[in-house]
Amino acid sequence: MRKAITLMFLGSFVLIGLAGNAAADEKSQVTYEKNVKPIIAARCPSCHGSDAPAISEFKKDKEGFKKKMKGPRMDSYETLIIFVRGDESGALMRRLDDGKKKADGKPGNMYVWLGKTDSERAENLSLMKKWVGGWTLKRKEEMTEEEKKAIKAPEK
Repeated sequence: MRKAITLMFLGSFVLIGLAGNAAADEKSQVTYEKNVKPIIAARCPSCHGSDAPAISEFKKDKEGFKKKMKGPRMDSYETLIIFVRGDESGALMRRLDDGKKKADGKPGNMYVWLGKTDSERAENLSLMKKWVGGWTLKRKEEMTEEEKKAIKAPEK
């Protein structure tokens, strides 16, 4: 009887520990809704907000839109994910990258907009990298199947 009670007691601790780890993992998981959407909403709406063109429209007149300080629309998960793992895979990563792992050291053209300070940019880039998962500077056609599968970018 005593062994049964001891085993039940130990079993309860194991279950509590597993539940605690699952809750901690869920809290530490970076998602679009929890982490990325606030960054995009704070840092990108003037050029990539609801009044920006869809990527198909943007491609028809890139220079005209650039003169108007408009890039392709990225104000929702559906419009942003195109640049992460959709038809424009890798574009978001190339543009937001800090350049530290590139031979020329040049950051992407949108890196500067990730924050007002170096530390804010680095923190936001870190969150974006965690969200994407398989951070790559390659274009879709250059990515291996493994690289494509490594891109997670969860919505919720």
